[in-house]
Amino acid sequence: MADKNPIFYNRELSWLEFDKRCLSEAKDRTIPLFERIKFLSITASNLDEFFMVRIASLTDMVHAGYTKKDIAGMTAREQLDALHASTKEFMKNQYQTLNRSLIPQLAQNGLKLVRHHEDLTPKQAKYVDKYFEKDVYPVLTPMAVDSSRPFPLVRNKSLNIGALIYDKKKDVTDIATVQVPSVLPRIVRLPSEEKGVTEIILLEEVIEKNLDKLFLNYDIVCAYPYRIMRNADFSIDEEETADLLKEIEKQLKQRQWGEVIRLEVDEAMDKKLLKELKKHLGVDDEVVYKINGPLDLTFLMKVNGIDGFDHLKYPKYKPQPVPGMGDYSHIFDRIKKGDILLFHPYYEFTPVIEFIKQAANDPDVLAIKQTLYRVSGNSPIIAALAQAAENGKQVTVLVELKARFDEENNIAWAKKLEQAGCHVIYGLVGLKTHSKIALVVRREEDGIRRYVHLGTGNYNDQTAKLYTDMGLLTCSDAIGEDATAVFNMLSGYSEPKKWNKLAVAPIWLKDKFLMLIGREAENARQGKKARIVAKMNSLCDPVIMNALYDASKAGVKIELIVRGICCIKAGVPGLSDNISVRSIVGNYLEHSRIFYFYNDGFEDIYMGSADWMPRNLDKRVEITFPVEDPELKKKIKNILKIQLEDTLKAHIMQPDGSYAKQDLRGKAKLDSQMYFVKLAQESQKPVKEEDNDRVFIPVESHGDNE
Repeated sequence: MADKNPIFYNRELSWLEFDKRCLSEAKDRTIPLFERIKFLSITASNLDEFFMVRIASLTDMVHAGYTKKDIAGMTAREQLDALHASTKEFMKNQYQTLNRSLIPQLAQNGLKLVRHHEDLTPKQAKYVDKYFEKDVYPVLTPMAVDSSRPFPLVRNKSLNIGALIYDKKKDVTDIATVQVPSVLPRIVRLPSEEKGVTEIILLEEVIEKNLDKLFLNYDIVCAYPYRIMRNADFSIDEEETADLLKEIEKQLKQRQWGEVIRLEVDEAMDKKLLKELKKHLGVDDEVVYKINGPLDLTFLMKVNGIDGFDHLKYPKYKPQPVPGMGDYSHIFDRIKKGDILLFHPYYEFTPVIEFIKQAANDPDVLAIKQTLYRVSGNSPIIAALAQAAENGKQVTVLVELKARFDEENNIAWAKKLEQAGCHVIYGLVGLKTHSKIALVVRREEDGIRRYVHLGTGNYNDQTAKLYTDMGLLTCSDAIGEDATAVFNMLSGYSEPKKWNKLAVAPIWLKDKFLMLIGREAENARQGKKARIVAKMNSLCDPVIMNALYDASKAGVKIELIVRGICCIKAGVPGLSDNISVRSIVGNYLEHSRIFYFYNDGFEDIYMGSADWMPRNLDKRVEITFPVEDPELKKKIKNILKIQLEDTLKAHIMQPDGSYAKQDLRGKAKLDSQMYFVKLAQESQKPVKEEDNDRVFIPVESHGDNE
């Protein structure tokens, strides 16, 4: 049995709480309608990944007879039971939101989803049949299953139509299946007979309507959609693998055929058909999810993209130029004038691209070294690195092949960079390299100078428009030395005897955080003011959390801004009275990691790539860096302050581990993300001449930050 009073929440159930927060945005009637359907789509794609990795991992543990309890005192079996029950309730909630709220409101606003092909008008039915014959039929492969034809291998995440078909000649009923082709648009526009109304139907309904054309000698007894989720987690023994790239390519192919860990079916599915599917797919009732509505709600992201409904969306925001940087030309001269703070997506990612582009074409640049974890499909940074190698620069790139679900993309980039003449490293054995660092070595009049970019997010120009991340451009000698040491360590040399400024995992980053937390606790015990503000994606490292509990007991005020998983308990008398937890879920995905320690008034601020999770602190190469420029520290303190004052998008952890938005009575309405949007737009107004050389993010006074 699970422990009665664990001091930590279960990691997986905490993740489900995060998806509930996303779902609450889909339910929020104050949010534009098309943004709400986007959030519902996000909850579905989140859940898919959760099943393929986390549920898959727990299933593997159960198969292996693993009985060790987690930090919340639950075995793998207990976690699976709790998760299946909670997830089924969650999905029921998803579809209630879709059916009772979103679909009726879409119809009221001129977008009608025809749920069943039986509801088509005669004109629409004729159109659908013609579309099927011309565009869909040639792509389909109907698969009948009988004694001579085994049940086909159904691909992971694919949408399919299962049918019972009756053979009139043999007087036999067989099962058949047809994959709904992902190469065709799932949303089919229909001719509308109502002026000003856009009507759509889903591709599976088009196929279902015409199923008799695929099985000409049979009667269709019944047909229903189904979808499977497979175990997509794979482990590689890197010590025994001669060629990591080839081994990952092999494993990627196998991902399509892992064990089925979820079967989604239409709740009205015929019992005999369901029984046949369960038998052929090897699943029991626990993993069958009966659904009242269209399977795979990620199609709603495509609905969100339908033209003509901009009035039901947030206005499109274009990231603003970084103040004081002009057209970004002569970027190295700008960095020499002082450290530059970058804040995406409120400000452009362009300086980072220009940093690599200008380095690639600058005759004085001798070398470029960079880590890549996830990059975009048509990355300007990859193109610049390839150009740099062709221009004769020494280019070293660490491409992390083990970035989950980006493995295929990263293999392609690695090969392209090698062909261009870059020296490509695939990371360290047993560790993922998750750090975000780029180093440019430049010959200047007074000798060699090193320029460094450090960030909290990936070198991805597309997600930089959607994720909130921080970056620092600097030519600090101390950081430059450390950056060189990082790359020497990654390419095979030993760790340096000392580090100047950077804290690197898995070497000593956890110890650094424990020291900083412990110092605040000691200050509090001495009667001094003590405070920690920590912003991250996830918090589940038990050693760190125990240190935070100790600090709370000592009297340290601890304010945590944790977007996703958070296993610490807030406000528990005698344990965490001084700890509060908030999660901001808004138009942008909160991704930056910022750590503030009061330090008896000397105020230390760090940013970096690592969350407070065992995998980040113990099993990955991560970098945390200090922000020391007084002006930049002020900007970051203001960013944290505004997020702590957010009353519209902040969900506050409750004593039972659930989250709730605040009661707005007597409180000012503040959406921190929209605040930063307005601030960035304000920053484009002309500045005084004496400020021209200073790259800054304006600070609006909201009282004392302490």
